[in-house]
Amino acid sequence: MFSITVRDHIMIAHSFRGEVFGPAQRLHGATFLVDATFRRRELDEDNIVVDIGLATRELAAVTAELNYRNLDEEPDFKGVNTSTEFLAKVIADRLAERIGKGALGEGAKGLDGITVTLHESHIAWASYERGL
Repeated sequence: MFSITVRDHIMIAHSFRGEVFGPAQRLHGATFLVDATFRRRELDEDNIVVDIGLATRELAAVTAELNYRNLDEEPDFKGVNTSTEFLAKVIADRLAERIGKGALGEGAKGLDGITVTLHESHIAWASYERGL
């Protein structure tokens, strides 16, 4: 399996419901490094996984929708614990939607999957992997 990864970051505010979250139940900020990894079994006719420039642009467009937002106030996340794992899935699904609409070009039609990893710190991160 071949892969390429592009990176961006987001800064958000949010709070959680549930005792398991301890002090994070209060409103707090988080900064995540966001890695999007695109996979395919065979390289395309240009011998690439996907156009890195387009992948970078589309990841930036998706992260811009979340950056500098209080997720507690976003209608899409009303009443939802926006955990790191949950946000990785949101970003992966939004990227998959863009891929389906052709935003990463014709070569992206051969992609097999995508993994989005959100790094909370240098010692903790979460990922979501999905097929395309």
